[in-house]
Amino acid sequence: MATTAQSFNGWQTTSLIGIMAVVIAAATWGMSGIWITLVAKNSGCSAVALAFWRDFTAFFILLIYGLVTWPEKIKVRRRDITGLVGMGMGLGIFHILYNTAVLLNGAAITTVQQAAMPAIVVVAARYLWHEKITASKLAAIGLTGVGTLLSTGLIDGAPMAVSATGMAAGMSVPIFYAAWNLFGKQARIHYDARVVMLYAFGIAALMLFPLQFFVRQPTVNTDALLSFAGLIGLSTLTPFLLYAFGLGRLQAGVAGILVMLEIVFAAVFARAWLDEYLSAVQISGAMLVIMGSGLLFLKGKHPTPTIQRRP
Repeated sequence: MATTAQSFNGWQTTSLIGIMAVVIAAATWGMSGIWITLVAKNSGCSAVALAFWRDFTAFFILLIYGLVTWPEKIKVRRRDITGLVGMGMGLGIFHILYNTAVLLNGAAITTVQQAAMPAIVVVAARYLWHEKITASKLAAIGLTGVGTLLSTGLIDGAPMAVSATGMAAGMSVPIFYAAWNLFGKQARIHYDARVVMLYAFGIAALMLFPLQFFVRQPTVNTDALLSFAGLIGLSTLTPFLLYAFGLGRLQAGVAGILVMLEIVFAAVFARAWLDEYLSAVQISGAMLVIMGSGLLFLKGKHPTPTIQRRP
C-alpha cells in the first residue's frame, strides 16, 4: 500500500509540474504579440526585418548552447535535410505573416487565428498520409472555422475588426504554421526537439537574409532592445523549452489542450498593455476555436502525435 501511495503521489507531482510548465509556456507565448507590437513601435522595423532578426538571434543562441552542451546531437542525416529545409522556410514565412497580422489585426485576434493550425493539419494529413477524418475531427474543423471567422469582428462590426489585408495575412498564419509542422514531422521523430529548432531557425534566417536589403531595418535604442529581448527570451526560447519539458510529463493531448490557454493570456495581455479588447462575438469565436482545437487533442483523436507549437 505504501509503495502504491508513493507511486501515486509521485505521479501527481510529475503531472502537476508538467501542467505548470505548459501553462507558463502558454502565458509566455501569449506575450508574443505584445513584444512584436512594442519592437515595431520602438524601432520602426518592418515585419520582414523583425522575422529575420528573431530567427537569427534564436538560431545563434541555440547554436552556442548546442555546441557547449550537446555537440554530438547537432549532426543530421542527409535524407532529413529536405524536411528541415521545408520546415525552416515555412517557419520564416510564418513569422513574417504573424508579425504582419499582429501589426494589422492586433495581438489577440492574431493569436485566435493562428490557433486554427491543428484543423489545417487534419485536412493536410488526409491527403498526405491518408489519415481518416472522423466525426470528431469534422466537428473540430467546423468549430475552428466558425470561431476564426467570428473572431475577426467582421460579423458584428467590432471596433477591433480586421481589414481585407489583415484578413488575408491573418488567415495565412495558420496555413504556414501548419506547413512548418508538417515538413518537420519526420525530423521530430529522429532528433531532439532542440536540434530540429536549431536547424529550423537557421534555415529561416538564411532564407530571410536576402530580403533585408529591401526592407526597413530597426533603429537601435534601449526600448527596442528590451522589447526584443522579451520576444526572444520570454516568448521564443523559454516557452518552447517549457512546452517540451511539459510534454515529457503529460500526455500529448493534455498538453495540447492546456496550451490553448495562450488565447486567453493573449487577450488579457493585449487588453492590459495595448488597450485592445474583443467584442462579445469575438470572445465567443475564440471560445469556439479553443473547443475545436481541444477536440483534436483528446486522447486518440488528435491529428498527429508530432504537432509542435510554434517557437
